[in-house]
Amino acid sequence: MIRQAKSLTQEELGSRAGLTKGFISQVERHITSLSVESLLGILDALDQKASTFFDEGFDEKIVFGTDDRVELEKEQVTKFEILIAAAQNREMDPALLELGAGEKTEEEEPHEGEEFGFVLSGGIEVVLGVKTYRVRKGECFYFKASKKHYLANRRKMRALVLWVSSPPNF
Repeated sequence: MIRQAKSLTQEELGSRAGLTKGFISQVERHITSLSVESLLGILDALDQKASTFFDEGFDEKIVFGTDDRVELEKEQVTKFEILIAAAQNREMDPALLELGAGEKTEEEEPHEGEEFGFVLSGGIEVVLGVKTYRVRKGECFYFKASKKHYLANRRKMRALVLWVSSPPNF
């Protein structure tokens, strides 16, 4: 608790914030709620910025499970899952792509940003402009998305690719 870390009594904090000792006690015991004005007064009395208080008050989610994934319907591919929802609030957009034999993603128009992929199983081809690059299991690709591009599985077995677009583009 910030008040105790600053060695302030409830009475001292209340006095600095223009509130009563009883009110501070009720807030700390979760008996009453704060108005925004009271909260800002307490933060000011504690020499705390509201932005810092709220940043530290809420832990950002850092672990995502299978329940967090969003499967998108994409033509010509077996499965396309966005691994982290709400990518519009993030710098990159990771996805899991499963391509069956002979499948390929839709051709993407050139756009700002970069693409990265790691082939988890099988093998694929990255078609970037007029060039084609083979990528096998355990290999990765990385390119600026300044040319038309798509991924294709020309093999007879499925391919699984971890694909990351930055900024989010899927």
